Amino acid sequence: MILSNMFLAIGPGQIALIAVVLLIMVGGKKIPELMKGLGTGIKEFKKGVKEEESKEIKKED
Repeated sequence: MILSNMFLAIGPGQIALIAVVLLIMVGGKKIPELMKGLGTGIKEFKKGVKEEESKEIKKED
C-alpha cells in the first residue's frame, strides 16, 4: 500500500525529469506552441462546461 502511494507522489525531481525528456523529444522551439494549444484547450473545456451547466439550469426552471 505504501509503495503504491509513493508512485503517485510527484516531486520537483520528477517534474524536472519530465521537462528534460519533453525538451529532448519535442525541441525548444515547439514547447511554446504546445503550451499555447494546451491553454486554448483548457479554455474551450471550461467554456463548454459553463455552457452545459447553464443549459441544465434553464431546463430545471
